Amino acid sequence: MDKIKNQTRPVFPFTAIVGQEEMKLALILNVIDPKIGGVMIMGDRGTGKSTTIRAIADLLPEIEVVSDDFFNSHISDYDLMSDSVKTQLENNIDLSTQSIKVPMVDLPLGATEDRLCGTIDIEKALNEGIKSFDPGLLAKANRGILYVDEVNLLDDHLVDILLDAAASGWNTVEREGISIRHPSRFVLVGSGNPEEGELRPQLLDRFGMHAEIRTVRDASLRVQIVEQRSKFDQDPYGCIQEFSKEQENLKELIINAQDLLKDIVIDYDLKVKISHICGVLNVDGLRGDIVTNRAARAFAAYQNKKEVDINDVKQVITLCLRHRLRKDPLDTIDSGTKVDQVVNEILS
Repeated sequence: MDKIKNQTRPVFPFTAIVGQEEMKLALILNVIDPKIGGVMIMGDRGTGKSTTIRAIADLLPEIEVVSDDFFNSHISDYDLMSDSVKTQLENNIDLSTQSIKVPMVDLPLGATEDRLCGTIDIEKALNEGIKSFDPGLLAKANRGILYVDEVNLLDDHLVDILLDAAASGWNTVEREGISIRHPSRFVLVGSGNPEEGELRPQLLDRFGMHAEIRTVRDASLRVQIVEQRSKFDQDPYGCIQEFSKEQENLKELIINAQDLLKDIVIDYDLKVKISHICGVLNVDGLRGDIVTNRAARAFAAYQNKKEVDINDVKQVITLCLRHRLRKDPLDTIDSGTKVDQVVNEILS
């Protein structure tokens, strides 16, 4: 219990969250394989979006980082290492490391490009010949989760920068001919309320997954959610203790899945069926095919399997494709239902 109380602020346990299975699965799969490309969570206000995202970050095992490094650099993985750390290693300088909680970075709605990307001190560079860089949120989010609430209200230019960094794993800042590049590998999570406006289709397409959440209508389930929240508010550490075993079990499942991921295989015929579904649904580009393959492999790893089967694809494909369908204002069914219909025909 003392270890629990050492936390700066108690976080609602992920395994205590009632319902919203689609959102929880999308977050777990992105944590297992960040290359899925993040998740966009659209739903009504007050449905636990922020609570769930903070809870998954808190659940994850600590990561080892180089001490006093702005970018949470990995001590041995070159792709997750800043240039200064690489230089020190090449010069055989001993570096100390420390374990930290997985970074959870919030992007405020009014953030500027400098706040997001970081800034170069031009004066220092010109006068002293030193590249002086003040890191932004993309640096702090490296190897963690970057959360943008109400992403549909964020300036399109900033959304572009975010998505480029999430896809490439790097952030480059250029000012007056001076360029600085640093690793920025993170799980991008956006949330929003569709009543406040949709994201442009070309930006929405860049999110790996799209989870839709609705206000729970079932009365008994609503009571269960309210009681669970009240219990946490009255005694947060008691609630954390109550769910500690479930939290530990889920953490082990995620770590195991991350280790298994590289060995998971998908049969060629199943890949063809995934691409057939994308073709029938008129999904533009190949991002839908790629993300569905990745997500299916992550789900198989999560189930502790070595090979993807049809059921794994069925579990993830709607999350991967529903936001990539062309919007038809005359359609009487939503995009998720349309995906389900085609999937059931082709994967029967």
